[in-house]
Amino acid sequence: MQAGIGPFLGVFLLAQGWQAGWIGTVMTAGGVAGMLMTTPAGALIDATRSKKLFVIIPGICSVVASGIVLLSQEFWLLAASQVATAIAGAAIGPAVAGITLGIVRQAGFNRQNGRNQAFNHAGNMVGAGLSGFVGWVYGFTAVFWLAAVFGVLSIASVMMIPSASIDDDAARGLERESTDDKRASGLQVLIESKPLLILAATLLFFHLGNAAMLPLYGLAVVADKQADPASFVAMTIVIAQGTMILTSLVAMRMAEREGYWLVMLVSFIALPVRGIIAAWLLNSWGVYPVQILDGVGAGLQSVAVPGLVARILDGTGRINAGHGAVMTVQNIGASLSPAIGGWIAQEFGYGPMFLILGGCATVSVALWSVFAPLLKPACATKPGHASDAMVSSAASVA
Repeated sequence: MQAGIGPFLGVFLLAQGWQAGWIGTVMTAGGVAGMLMTTPAGALIDATRSKKLFVIIPGICSVVASGIVLLSQEFWLLAASQVATAIAGAAIGPAVAGITLGIVRQAGFNRQNGRNQAFNHAGNMVGAGLSGFVGWVYGFTAVFWLAAVFGVLSIASVMMIPSASIDDDAARGLERESTDDKRASGLQVLIESKPLLILAATLLFFHLGNAAMLPLYGLAVVADKQADPASFVAMTIVIAQGTMILTSLVAMRMAEREGYWLVMLVSFIALPVRGIIAAWLLNSWGVYPVQILDGVGAGLQSVAVPGLVARILDGTGRINAGHGAVMTVQNIGASLSPAIGGWIAQEFGYGPMFLILGGCATVSVALWSVFAPLLKPACATKPGHASDAMVSSAASVA
């Protein structure tokens, strides 16, 4: 469900006569709405004892959004559907992370989160493959019907999780010593944690370049009539998600042995290389290296980011709010990326656009390297044991 209709929406609208700039603008509208809601959603998930509800509601919205796309291609109606879906979907990441943490706690979070992400990417890969097949056989209409079915199946799946198995205190990072009064820190802990702020900044620049790569690469190749729209977009997703399955498991092992610092550095480096290859190989064969590198970057981060946030904010009771805050900042970049990339492509061409977007991640590499002395202790902290610096930061705002 989480992949949704986004990757197929661009080429669908292109077939309806939309220009790249307006397609990017519709995608950005949803991205901005999701960006504004992720931090409040994370704080709400910290406080609620009905965490499963924050996966069920996005599932319902995904079903409704699929129906709207089929019924109308009016700009404002499509934009409204993307906004509504993004607002509901803002809670999915923190909700799943919170549910996982509440079940396995800090000691088991890295390993279970790695498994979660491997299955997540496997689901996206199979879903994309099915979407490409039904789109090729029955047309784009079938792709959106299939997306609605995935939403229903996701709702059914999360309802099967026993609510009693989720420890709501552990789910927000309050599982400390037995004498702890389990009071959450103030939300200011999020802006006073330097490792968290640096992580958010690096992710902003990474996603500013990364978010538009997949949909715009699909538009570039399809616009040149080098591939069937539905099957080509499906292939881009299958390649990336297949790579993410492996890199999620690799990230889990790397984090256990080396900590998260190296995992994040490798993920950042993958994007500039991807941008160069995308600009050089604007054809159906270029999808393989371009999307393999997408899988490397996104797969590593899908494990490292939630795990690192959980380590940094352990003991504060604000883990899900922190996860939401980091997602808010990275979504600033992600929401701007399609519009910026779309207009650059429209004015200067796809090649220069990919080079510019790929270059955004060099800022992430620079920040992550310059602040390595501060970041490495936070990244290397073992589950369940906060570093002295993190403990003192949390205590100062308690």
